Amino acid sequence: MMRIVNTGEITDSIREMCIRINHELSGDMKKALKDAVEKEESDIGKQILCQLNENLDIAKEEMIPICQDTGMAVVFLEIGQDVHLEGALLEDAVNEGVRQGYKEGYLRKSVVADPLIRNNTNDNTPAVIHYEIVAGDKVRITLAPKGFGSENMSKVFMLKPSDGIEGVKASILSAVKDAGPNACPPIVVGVGLGGTFEKCALLAKKALLREVGSHSATEYVKQMETELLEEINSLGIGPGGLGGRVTALAVNIETYPTHIAGLPLAVNICCHVNRHITKTI
Repeated sequence: MMRIVNTGEITDSIREMCIRINHELSGDMKKALKDAVEKEESDIGKQILCQLNENLDIAKEEMIPICQDTGMAVVFLEIGQDVHLEGALLEDAVNEGVRQGYKEGYLRKSVVADPLIRNNTNDNTPAVIHYEIVAGDKVRITLAPKGFGSENMSKVFMLKPSDGIEGVKASILSAVKDAGPNACPPIVVGVGLGGTFEKCALLAKKALLREVGSHSATEYVKQMETELLEEINSLGIGPGGLGGRVTALAVNIETYPTHIAGLPLAVNICCHVNRHITKTI
């Protein structure tokens, strides 16, 4: 049986999600930041992590945004093939939810209508929307507002197959080194490996949504995640870029089949807030 979903429900959901995730982090991120205090070895690093945790508490209690950069809204929609959408056009419904959420939540509007003319749209739209048709009769919405301090530090590498695992690891490390303090560490490193130029970037963005502390089900990828996290945390960048042990909270790698002649790699870095929230309708 076809299930009917009115796109007004999607608008309402995204409005609420925009407000909530800009004031309270997901459970995995909150836990990771609290645990980081115990892992950090430097006094200045511990102090910064304690301040970040205090900031989280204040943001939740006083309904103040966690960060002044409330991000560009990135929306992932997984739409069951047994769903029929009625009402406003889906894209319009998503953008209306973002518009309402950023207005009602008094969130900073950071989107410009043209990348060079740079006139502000004044409502944080349009969102960046990724659609996927899946099995079932549900609509799963994931919202990830992305700040650009860390987004600007992200990179795509078109490696050669002969570069292999060591070349991949070296490229990821170079991206983190180049980012230094500019990505507001401690960071989460999302990595996309395989596919094509644009597919690896999307994989890297999706990798940021994975629960901090989880690992790939593929053994060699899991090992890479563990090794890279250790190596990144040995760089000495530390919280706030002021030195210390905890430069990254997680390295999440997603892979996809690719062409025999290529090895596309994307590194999407996210700051310590790494906002993401999911709701199923």
